[in-house]
Amino acid sequence: MNAETREQALKRIRRAAGQVAAIERMIRDDRYCVDVLLQVAAARAALDVGSCVSEAIATGRPKERAKKVAELMEVFARFSEIGGR
Repeated sequence: MNAETREQALKRIRRAAGQVAAIERMIRDDRYCVDVLLQVAAARAALDVGSCVSEAIATGRPKERAKKVAELMEVFARFSEIGGR
């Protein structure tokens, strides 16, 4: 991960951490569920860190692309197992 990508990822994770803290407060304060869901969606968007994958694909190196695709497939398989429970 290059320095610019890393800094962007750190900014996103800090933003997501703040949003998760806000979600916790909203739940504790018994806020309206739609407001909580909107905050959850914002936190999920902040956690969308796909730049390392797109960077590997853009390099044009077949081995790097294949490695990232394999990693993604493994992650998707884990999520499908979690969702199927």
